[in-house]
Amino acid sequence: MRAIAIDGPAGAGKSTMAKAVAKALGYVYVDTGAIYRTLGCHYEMLGIGPKDRDGITRLIGDAFIEARYTEEGEQRMFLNGEDVTGLLRTPEISDYASKISAFPVVREYLLDMQRQIAREQNVVMDGRDIGTVVLPDADVKIFLTASPEERARRRYEELKAKDPKTKYEKVLQDLLQRDEQDSTRKIAPLRKAHDAYELDTTNLGIDDSVQAILEIIREKLG
Repeated sequence: MRAIAIDGPAGAGKSTMAKAVAKALGYVYVDTGAIYRTLGCHYEMLGIGPKDRDGITRLIGDAFIEARYTEEGEQRMFLNGEDVTGLLRTPEISDYASKISAFPVVREYLLDMQRQIAREQNVVMDGRDIGTVVLPDADVKIFLTASPEERARRRYEELKAKDPKTKYEKVLQDLLQRDEQDSTRKIAPLRKAHDAYELDTTNLGIDDSVQAILEIIREKLG
């Protein structure tokens, strides 16, 4: 099986680009952020705060999480049998995902699930610690980045389509806070793997970014 690891900060376009790359290669796209968000959704539904270590540890076994794939390759997330995909892209759930991912019990609980998917099929997997922790032996590792302002603009456009009252300044503030949380946490912090290719997409559109990623992969795999 072949594995492509794509890491980077919030709003770098990992999901959009990884999905397009997977489609071009005929691989399965694995959105690990959605997996963490699904667990965050579990705790939010139960009223457990994202910093409540005891509650998170005590109730983690009650979360049965599945990643299912449609015929078109779309990843749908199920929590205890319920499709929660449509609930995952809110700032609140993003914050939950970032904070609970700092707990070792959470990372250990989800690590085997992510690795099992990669053992069973060719994957393009994106997240924040794929190349460093989840799939350290991935065939190709890419670290996507862009300026905070550009990443916030992209996230703002995405959220504004759902809520016209969304404010860019608030999105930028949330993104900078997320960067701080992800890069300073003690467990699996966001960082570039030593053998990863870095691609700055600040001035690249989606199509150009995807082509750049595909060129890196083809050059590496031959």
